[in-house]
Amino acid sequence: MTGGCAVGSVTTVRAGRPRSSIVAMEPGVATTRLDFDATERFVPLRRQLGVTAFGLNQLVLLPGQRGRIHRHAAQEEVYLVLDGTLTLLIEGEAQTFERGELVRLAPAVRRQLVNRGPGRLVLLALGGAGEHVGRDGEAFATWEDEHGVSPRELPLPEDLPPAERAG
Repeated sequence: MTGGCAVGSVTTVRAGRPRSSIVAMEPGVATTRLDFDATERFVPLRRQLGVTAFGLNQLVLLPGQRGRIHRHAAQEEVYLVLDGTLTLLIEGEAQTFERGELVRLAPAVRRQLVNRGPGRLVLLALGGAGEHVGRDGEAFATWEDEHGVSPRELPLPEDLPPAERAG
C-alpha cells in the first residue's frame, strides 16, 4: 500500500461513490481480522488484503435481515457459515446451513441470503471465475534452501517438540 491506496490500483466512480479496483497482484504479505461485531453487512476483505484472483468478503446479517436475490455471469461462490444459521433461498427453495457448513453455488443459480434469527449471522463469501490454477507451490526443507521442490516430493516436517509448543 502506498499512501493508503493499493499499488497498481485504479479509482473509478460507481453510483456516486469512488471505488478502487486492484489491477495487479501486490507483492508481500497483507493481514486483516474478521470483525464478528461488524455493523456493516458487507466487509470487503478482498480489498483490505489486496486480493486480486478471487472475491473474499465477510457478510453480517442481523435477525430478520436478508440480501438481494442475485446471480453472477461468471463467478461461482462458496459461503462458509462462521456464526449463526443461514437460510439460503436457492431458486426460491429454502435450505438451512449451520456454523461450519459450506455451500457452493454455480454462477447462474439465483440465491438469496436470509437470517431468520434469533442471533447474528456471519458468513465468509468466496467467489471466483475462470479455471483454478492448481498446485503451483514450492516446498522447502529449510529456511536456507533457495530452490524449492514440488510439495509432493517433500515429506511433512516432524511435529514441534513439547518445549516449543505454546501453553
